[in-house]
Amino acid sequence: MSAVPTLSDLVAGRDAGPDGYARLDVEPGVWTALAQGCAAGSYDLSALWADAGKMRMALNSVGLRAIVSLSTEGGVYPSVAAHHAPAMRLERAMRDLYGVRPVGLPDSRPWLDHGRWPGRQSDARYEFLTAEGEGLHQIAVGPVHAGIIEPGHFRFTANGETVVRLEELLGYVHKGVEGLLAGADIARGAAIVGRISGDSTVAYAWAYARAVEAALGWTVPPRAALLRGIMAELERLSHHINDVGAICNDASVLTINARCTLQREDMLAVADACFGHRLMMDRIVPGGVAVDLSADGAGRIRGLMVRLEETRAEVLRVYDSMPSLQDRTVTTGIASPDLVRQYAAGGFVGRAAGRSFDVRKNFPYAPYDELPFDLKTRTTSDVDGRLLVRMDEIVESLKIVGLMLDRLAPGDIRSDGPTPMASEGAALVEAFRGDVFMSVRIAADGRLARVHARDASWFQWPLLEAAVEGNIVADFPLCNKSFNCSYSGHDL
Repeated sequence: MSAVPTLSDLVAGRDAGPDGYARLDVEPGVWTALAQGCAAGSYDLSALWADAGKMRMALNSVGLRAIVSLSTEGGVYPSVAAHHAPAMRLERAMRDLYGVRPVGLPDSRPWLDHGRWPGRQSDARYEFLTAEGEGLHQIAVGPVHAGIIEPGHFRFTANGETVVRLEELLGYVHKGVEGLLAGADIARGAAIVGRISGDSTVAYAWAYARAVEAALGWTVPPRAALLRGIMAELERLSHHINDVGAICNDASVLTINARCTLQREDMLAVADACFGHRLMMDRIVPGGVAVDLSADGAGRIRGLMVRLEETRAEVLRVYDSMPSLQDRTVTTGIASPDLVRQYAAGGFVGRAAGRSFDVRKNFPYAPYDELPFDLKTRTTSDVDGRLLVRMDEIVESLKIVGLMLDRLAPGDIRSDGPTPMASEGAALVEAFRGDVFMSVRIAADGRLARVHARDASWFQWPLLEAAVEGNIVADFPLCNKSFNCSYSGHDL
């Protein structure tokens, strides 16, 4: 029997496209072998989606990216999750959205479809997994939560105060994004993508723009690339400092939260003054950016960076001086490093577990490909580690913003694109919580035929379930906030 080819064997001699992805069609046997390769840790599963009678997998390994396609027979294909658990929710979602049927899928329950979609109404109740043991009881939390938070249901099985199992049910903010994108023009697509997850609107818009630009051979002016980077780092900094405060708030240290909240408001005000929108929504567009940064705006950002560093240093000093606070965060919510690697989790979740993956470093894109910065990791993989990774990244992002401001030279901020035509492109962009994947296929009429977006949260939500196990129920808010997964970005 001949050896099953590896991903490296399969792409050998194939040129990667302008987007950095090699593309190939495979047979079911090879598809399954690649799924087994993901399970063995030979490469990472980056995305899995249905498209025009095919299932597609995006795979990553060191210095290599590939999109593998398998033609389905009547929508049927061999399940990836049968071999590699991180594909489970992706396959369940694609089955709900497109009717494709993964043979051997270990969990047949719906995922995004709650039985309320037009034409699909069902009275069947979602069956949570059962747990057996003396003294176990269930606690149902959500989907409606206190405060301003998106909906999600958390079903705890506990023994006294100790969590034995957590099971999530998401999909409550499903918006039909992929349906809205199908048939839209490129400009309309940019507006929709920027609203998939509002806290990462810059990252999503950038990933979409890069995918469209790769598909069409659209060149971005150097000044525009730097402005995109500045906006992305401001978005990252804004959420990192806000998350630090929120984690401390859930440990009842309100003063740190107040300081961080004020700092985030400072950042949003500066973003509004410099780019015309507090979240910088609709500011990154295919071909460049929609607004320029004035000299006065650059000065405002430099001043903001000084204030943010002062806040970071003071917050860290207070955090380090409070044993009662660290008692709540240290060794709480440990995500197994082995599970983190299996799920290829990025962002602060991955880096707190020692996984040194950051798209800006591993698959660098302009302007990061010419900027020196360090990628800091921790090894504790607990709430404390995820908080400290955020603190580390604030330091690096402050440095990155300064370098980008120094390199800003006069020039165009947007270029005219070629006439849209049948083509496809993909992109990875580092958002504040991890890597965002975007695939774009453009039809012959120049409109969007298929767009798929994969948020980092798809691979982080399952890790939260595992991290909470063995902790007390009262520590769930701390664990949850330390992950800060996106509901909207996940629910599509």
